[in-house]
Amino acid sequence: MLPQTLRQGFCGLFLLVASCQALKFDLHATNGHPRCIRNFVTKDTLVVVTATVGGSKGDGMLVNMHIKDAVGNEYGRAKDVVGEQRTVFTSHADAAFDVCFENNLQHRGGVDASRHIELDVDIGADAKDWAAIQANEKLKPVETELRRIEEMLTEIVHEMEYLRQREQKLRDTNESTNTRVKWFGFGTTFLLIGLWGWQIMYLRAYFRSKHLI
Repeated sequence: MLPQTLRQGFCGLFLLVASCQALKFDLHATNGHPRCIRNFVTKDTLVVVTATVGGSKGDGMLVNMHIKDAVGNEYGRAKDVVGEQRTVFTSHADAAFDVCFENNLQHRGGVDASRHIELDVDIGADAKDWAAIQANEKLKPVETELRRIEEMLTEIVHEMEYLRQREQKLRDTNESTNTRVKWFGFGTTFLLIGLWGWQIMYLRAYFRSKHLI
């Protein structure tokens, strides 16, 4: 019997492998309207984006690919992509990044102006070339697979820690906002009471000056 932690690791690996399928879609020619796919990565994470674009050059369509994150970092800008386009980068920040495709129609080449795209995004341990690592370090297949599982579990732990820290920051922000709202409410109440007292004193002084009271 395998230890419970190892069994959980194999189950998690199976679920991740089952979910890591390439995204396939048809990109219609819509000038100036890109189609983007978003993923989230933590800082200093290896990412490999592999896009396979159908069609051929000269068919009247120009497909451009742009990779950037939500904080302004740019990781790639390929133009007139046909066939396989592979982009490898290391993330600069904890942020979501977008892989955007834009299909510009140059001239009417047919009724259905579209390109078929197959996109595969590998992040972290999945992005490493484990065959090369196995060859360089002379590892057995089982050792290579266990090391891959170990790195994937480490990434999951780091991601959970990041989510915990983010939840703590959001909780602190929420508590700080509640405190500020509370004191703002108290200040508004005291200001209204003071304004009410000043109005009464002003009206009494006014009526006395007019000998009405």
